[in-house]
Amino acid sequence: MQHQDLVLALDQGTQSVRAMLFDLTGQVVAKAQQHITPYFSTHPNWAEQNGDYLWHHLTLACQALWTQHPHLRDRVAAAAITCQRASMICLDEDMKPLRPATIWLDSRRTDNYPRLPWWIKAGVGVAGQSHMLYQLQSKAECNWLAVDHPAIWAQTRHFVQVSAYLNLKLTGQLRDAVSSQVGYVPFDYKQQRWADEGDLKWRALRVKRDQLPPLVQAAEALGVISAQASLETGIPQGLTLYAAGSDKACEVLACGGISPDVGCISYGTTATINTGNARYVPPMPFLPAYPAAIPHSYTSEVIVQRGYWMVNWFKREFAAKEVQQAQERGVAPELLFDELLDESPPGAMGLVLQPFWNPGVKFPGPEAKGAVIGFGDVHTRAHLYRAIIEGLAYALRNGKEQLERRNHAPIQCLRVAGGGSQSDRIMQITANVFGLRAERIHTYEASGLGAAINAAVGAGYFADHALAVAAMSHKGQVFHPQEDHANTYDRIYREVYSRMYDRLAPLYKSIRHITHYPKY
Repeated sequence: MQHQDLVLALDQGTQSVRAMLFDLTGQVVAKAQQHITPYFSTHPNWAEQNGDYLWHHLTLACQALWTQHPHLRDRVAAAAITCQRASMICLDEDMKPLRPATIWLDSRRTDNYPRLPWWIKAGVGVAGQSHMLYQLQSKAECNWLAVDHPAIWAQTRHFVQVSAYLNLKLTGQLRDAVSSQVGYVPFDYKQQRWADEGDLKWRALRVKRDQLPPLVQAAEALGVISAQASLETGIPQGLTLYAAGSDKACEVLACGGISPDVGCISYGTTATINTGNARYVPPMPFLPAYPAAIPHSYTSEVIVQRGYWMVNWFKREFAAKEVQQAQERGVAPELLFDELLDESPPGAMGLVLQPFWNPGVKFPGPEAKGAVIGFGDVHTRAHLYRAIIEGLAYALRNGKEQLERRNHAPIQCLRVAGGGSQSDRIMQITANVFGLRAERIHTYEASGLGAAINAAVGAGYFADHALAVAAMSHKGQVFHPQEDHANTYDRIYREVYSRMYDRLAPLYKSIRHITHYPKY
């Protein structure tokens, strides 16, 4: 019998699903990937995907892994899964999907939500949180599902994250990781459990306690691979599946974000900056710190909602030339965008972009819109692309400063993951904008590595997560600030970017009032 020295990490992302084998030094030994359609949309701003579609592509990724590497299957000691967060699915009494899952990009709302007693609303108003409560009630999937699809909601016995549904398909047990609970659900983020009976969220939301699944901490067992799952995926029957958490939580863990002196940047569809902490530190008042992919720990997170989606937006709207050239060369169009950065200087000749293509709840604010200032006849597509990359970095630097104030501790270095981290130019811009060294970790598969770390800890290969991170996460290429460019960016950030929002916010409110867009 072969020595069991590998762990299986399943990564169900927004745009693809990957099945990966990691060794105990954190190296990817084998990988298979299935690209997926992130969502379908029958109405503007809807984003849905069938649960069985996601499961089917997970099985295809697993089958491809064993087909390509049949000799590695018996070396697998444990498994873990990480999944896109804040994506909900309704299951019936038999745990079958009643309708497509609502993907996190969905922006539906309702104004028909549970009405609260006047004294509760008054207390919320005194605390200055009426808008936050409105955001919770109007955007919560359980609230608009009950109104828009009452027959389906009446049949919904289980209302769970997509992660819980995939755990069910793998093990036959409907359980979920604590660190997957991000979204409009009645979760107590500080205590890391479902909210107590008297919590306001139960009055504000239509979901009931018995519709929610049991939760387990990271590196605890979710169950074992069932006979049916083994038949469909090829994963060995009886293999233990350990809890890991959401893709962002696992990414932060893989980047070594276990203390507040390390800033973990994710240049993904949503761009984020996180710090890890053993204590509960909300990133700003009335916004929670999320559960980390480490038991009883937290990540404080600041989000730029559309993030590196803006690169796809630029590709769609302005980069037909690069798309065509990429097809001719057989490469990804994004690889050619580095040439656009080479064609434009730091500061984009005065073009400054505020990347709020989607408004936020608290940051930047519900009225926010995107803005580009400083246009002149010298500017080209290259300058606009650079302004996008620089604007995202400015927004994340602002998030860094918020986290430092909340943590009462300076961030000493940056660890960068996600699609944007593959570009040397973007990594250098990040170092220059922040004035800090920016490090890649050794693998692009950060979320998968975070899941693998939890599988390795759960299986007993490491006594705790700190030891596992030390053994399995390694420093990759390091980018240091370039003094001249860093000084330019610092002045633009302090003298221009950091002043833009306060000056433009009244105009954004007027635009919304006149055009009725966006609605909130």
